Amino acid sequence: MRLALAFLSLCVALTAGAQEKSSKKKAGGYPPTIEGTKSETYRKVGDTELKVWIFDSRQKLTERPLPAIVFFFGGGWTGGSPTQFEPQSRHLAARGMVAIVADYRVKSRQDAKPADCVSDAKACVRWVRANAVRLGIDPERIAVGGGSAGGHLAASVATLPGLDTAKDDKSVSCLPNALVLFNPGTVMAPFPGLDLKGFGAGLDKSKFGCEPTEISPIHHVKKGLPPTIIFHGTADTTVPYATVEKFTEVMKSAGNRCELVGYAGESHSFFNKSKYAETLAAADAFLVSLGYLAAK
Repeated sequence: MRLALAFLSLCVALTAGAQEKSSKKKAGGYPPTIEGTKSETYRKVGDTELKVWIFDSRQKLTERPLPAIVFFFGGGWTGGSPTQFEPQSRHLAARGMVAIVADYRVKSRQDAKPADCVSDAKACVRWVRANAVRLGIDPERIAVGGGSAGGHLAASVATLPGLDTAKDDKSVSCLPNALVLFNPGTVMAPFPGLDLKGFGAGLDKSKFGCEPTEISPIHHVKKGLPPTIIFHGTADTTVPYATVEKFTEVMKSAGNRCELVGYAGESHSFFNKSKYAETLAAADAFLVSLGYLAAK
């Protein structure tokens, strides 16, 4: 297994440089233009059209439905670009999944609060599932991923019972079938047995747009949540490592599969920098274990 991961890490590393350069070229404008993708609108809020960009390596959609993964970018619910997960998406599309990067409202562009971001994320996953047949996606194999605030959104889609809108079609489930989380926010309010040591100061109802516990994934963990993998740096001062340790503990106690992969000495957002190839190889292996990708 270690040898296979090492080989996959090498393969990923060989293409990482070119992919990161491609992302940087497109990250300047908003909304971005991402070459080789199909863009569609999944939600319209006022004058804002929220889009997804779809990476699909198939020549024809008549082939068997494929598993999919939806990525949400990070940026503290304030900014960021859907291009953040372009390199991972290109890799996974080449490996045999449909990969999707999604936009959502943020503070700097639409004066959105985190509650609005969660609402958009839930609507996005519902849109993907509702359009699965048309897109050639298996509706029972939809993974959701993200980094930092985007990781929070991915975890929220799986755990939070509220923050939908009246227009949302709740007959279509927004529950992912798997979670791939990179330094995610999982604790937004005090939790028993966890000393936040000042983390979360100022994150209250006025900041979130709802009560802190309403937007805190750890407070809504229950049995039956999707298999999850978390990548996190032990030296992360933006989202303390202790928060994902506790989240993992609570997930396992509820009978859910949850794997925490810690990286000693790494800080926030390391997954797109020093450990890009390593985290992507491990995410690939996790998806292989679920049957979403063929083994290398």
